[in-house]
Amino acid sequence: MDQLQVLANMAEIFSTLTIIGGGVFAAFRLSEFRQRRRYQVAMELCRKFSDADLGRAVNLIRRLPDGISAETPHSMEPEYEESAQIVGVAFETMGLLVYMNLASFQLIQQLTGGLLLTMWRKLSVWFRSTREESGNRRFGEWVQWLAERLEEEERAVVPAYEAYAAWQPKHR
Repeated sequence: MDQLQVLANMAEIFSTLTIIGGGVFAAFRLSEFRQRRRYQVAMELCRKFSDADLGRAVNLIRRLPDGISAETPHSMEPEYEESAQIVGVAFETMGLLVYMNLASFQLIQQLTGGLLLTMWRKLSVWFRSTREESGNRRFGEWVQWLAERLEEEERAVVPAYEAYAAWQPKHR
């Protein structure tokens, strides 16, 4: 009977260790999955910035004065309003991804910080007046949220060409 008890105790210890090991393995795989998902999001964001339509839209909006009203794109060629929409959708998506912790704030700050703040300076009045005009309080909500977060952090940001001036590639 004692030998049976010893075997039962060993089986219980083994099953407990198996459960703990399985939990550790699952936690490791979940962490790995989350990291892989963040890399995929980062790659998609990088691809988005190489999109020709977004590039053209940014170039058109960049030429406009700061704080354009909702009427400004309406009164110009249709491509200006379309460009404002393209820029808005791109940054709206990024804001939501940051909020949901699918893209890191640091990644977005490094990738788009200066550009988003420039676009926000140009289009912030347009976003707000379009909200009022359309009765849609949520129009461009994540663009505004992200721009405001970036503005808060921008004071402390040192441009990459200064911050990493001494950087050297690793030699193989």
